[in-house]
Amino acid sequence: MRSRIQALAHRLETPLLVTNLVNVRYLTGFDSSNAALLVAPDGEATLYTDFRYIEVAREIEGVQVTLARRSLLTDIAGELPQRLEFEDVLPYRQWQELHGAGLDLTPSKGAVEELRAVKDEEELQAIRRASRVAERAFEALTAETFVGRTEKELAWRLKELMHAHGADDVSFEPIVASGPNGARPHADPQDWLVETRTLVVVDFGAKVGGYCSDCTRTLATGPLPEQLRRAYDVCFAAQRAAVAGIRPTMTGEEVDNIARSMIEAEGFGGEFGHGLGHGVGLDVHEAPRLSTESTDTLQTGNVVTVEPGIYLEGLGGVRIEDLAIVTDEGVEVVTTFPRDLIEVG
Repeated sequence: MRSRIQALAHRLETPLLVTNLVNVRYLTGFDSSNAALLVAPDGEATLYTDFRYIEVAREIEGVQVTLARRSLLTDIAGELPQRLEFEDVLPYRQWQELHGAGLDLTPSKGAVEELRAVKDEEELQAIRRASRVAERAFEALTAETFVGRTEKELAWRLKELMHAHGADDVSFEPIVASGPNGARPHADPQDWLVETRTLVVVDFGAKVGGYCSDCTRTLATGPLPEQLRRAYDVCFAAQRAAVAGIRPTMTGEEVDNIARSMIEAEGFGGEFGHGLGHGVGLDVHEAPRLSTESTDTLQTGNVVTVEPGIYLEGLGGVRIEDLAIVTDEGVEVVTTFPRDLIEVG
């Protein structure tokens, strides 16, 4: 962890107060609900936390540890350097606490997140484990009956199976969306029953050792109407092309365009309204982004989702999502569950 603090310090000209708890964890390994980390340009780092976590904090190597009150920033403001950078995600109320102490504050955007975007081998192994756990659970779910069960029941069952297969937690609440509900990219599972001859979009991920996985598969519950089958085939072709086309140094916009241009050419451009993908790590959504608005450039060690979708209002939707590690030659696809259309009963 000390090397991560040093890597951040090399980027700094002014001390940075890290208050994003995920960033604190990334830099130190310290996981709590109340902490801040001050990193100086010379690499000196001070970890602040309250009585509930102080014993664990004192076990962290490479940082000084200071006990603070539960109202953390109010308590430590007088000890901080006069000139200070802060993470631009800091809530306004907490900014007021620092500003009120007379500090000269400058916002900093994405300094730690840029480091987090490139994973080391230990992080990659954790993500691989999380993906295996999630896929085993999903495979077990596909052996069960879908038709006649509610979306909510299936989502709960998938969550249960992920825990049974070794997940510490889920990356996010699983999505099970059938028929017209599948036309909503971030659908909430409903109480209605899954019917035959439609598509079911299942979006799921497990968390292991703090790291997330993310995968989406779309299943059929019998022979499909022609429009749904065509949408699946187009989406699948676009997804395969994007996975095959990814290379380091490409921009997120360039990767997005591989899939988007194919979907648009088949007349479904208006039904693919979100970005192609996003980074995954300690958070299930982090840098880099793959979208029409992205200015990110891919690097070896990035972990990204590749997830085009086609959403037909009132009829159904399809999304196919793989998790991939960017390598020098292209990508290592972490997810292994088949992408071919599978029929469930």
